[in-house]
Amino acid sequence: MSSTAQQRRCGVQQMSAAPPLMLLLLLLMLMLSGCSCMDVLVNSNLNALNGSTVKMTCTFTSCYKMDTSKFSMNWTYQESHNDTEELFMTYYKKKMMAVRSERFGDRVSFVGNLDRNDLSITLSDVQEMDEGTYHCYVKNPPDRIQGHGVIQFKVVAELPPPRDSTIAVAIGASVGGALALLILSMVVVKCLRRHRAQELISEEKMEEEGKLEAEGVAEEETKQP
Repeated sequence: MSSTAQQRRCGVQQMSAAPPLMLLLLLLMLMLSGCSCMDVLVNSNLNALNGSTVKMTCTFTSCYKMDTSKFSMNWTYQESHNDTEELFMTYYKKKMMAVRSERFGDRVSFVGNLDRNDLSITLSDVQEMDEGTYHCYVKNPPDRIQGHGVIQFKVVAELPPPRDSTIAVAIGASVGGALALLILSMVVVKCLRRHRAQELISEEKMEEEGKLEAEGVAEEETKQP
């Protein structure tokens, strides 16, 4: 069963139109049969240089704590356009064993950590014949569903160069500079407007004071005999 078809969460999925009685029956069935939330995580596409050593990561999560007496794991290899899978690494009855094969010899090593649900391996001296599909199968009873991770592995003469970020940096700098100038211009305009408004208020106040002073002088003159 593919990993996309596995049930990823433990519990009852919501059914918008289901009556309460049906939900209760479904809940009871799940409680009696046990739940499964097995999930296997891998790098679905992996490239490696010819002659290099590559790590194939496989980790899993489960509803249940691992019982090493019941837990089992298998790594298999499958050639392109071929349905046959070749077992090359297995864990069974508390033993991790590399299965010798003409293809891999002793080039496969277990580098995971069972205490951390890590089932990763390394493949050394990568060769073109190593290309294909790698499967990581996990069983962790009483979890009822077998976990399954799939890695499409490709051997290349050279890895693609990292993306050149010079253009992106230049564009970002240009946009940032333009925004900075725009903000500075807005601040300057706002300051000038505020300064002009203050000048107008001062001029109006001076004019008003001048008028009051003139009116006061005129009033004093009218009072004189």
